[in-house]
Amino acid sequence: MNAFPAVGDPFPDLPLTTPDGGTIKPSDFAGKKLVVFFYPKDDTPGCTTENLDFTALAGDFAKAGAALLGVSKDPPAKHQKFIARHDLKAPLASDAAEGGLSDALGIWTEKQNYGRTYLGMVRSTYLVDRDGKIARIWNKVKVKGHAAEVLEAVKAL
Repeated sequence: MNAFPAVGDPFPDLPLTTPDGGTIKPSDFAGKKLVVFFYPKDDTPGCTTENLDFTALAGDFAKAGAALLGVSKDPPAKHQKFIARHDLKAPLASDAAEGGLSDALGIWTEKQNYGRTYLGMVRSTYLVDRDGKIARIWNKVKVKGHAAEVLEAVKAL
């Protein structure tokens, strides 16, 4: 049996921290489609591009009945600066807690780069249906064209 949630399973309802220090949970979006995109780090080239791509399509996601939520381990204050610097429209949240949402999904994991092993976020996106169940998972996302692909899946749901 897979230890991590799969398509058709309920999306884990674990709290995240908003940039203003509040708390948000996936269940806060009940009755709407929800796109949760996990990315490694604010203000890095790929993560900035991904956030800008989702920002560019934010109105289309809203028209399709979907909320967006970008998640990384960055602290709330860093998210505030990232949002302001790039005028981001997709809400961001911090998943800094040990045993948090990215741990529950199995995407906070050991990674390797230039022979160095470290813990990091696997760039992943989850489409959650109106009932809180996982409708689609994209793992090890390549940024180019990803937001548009997710939008098409939202429209088809």
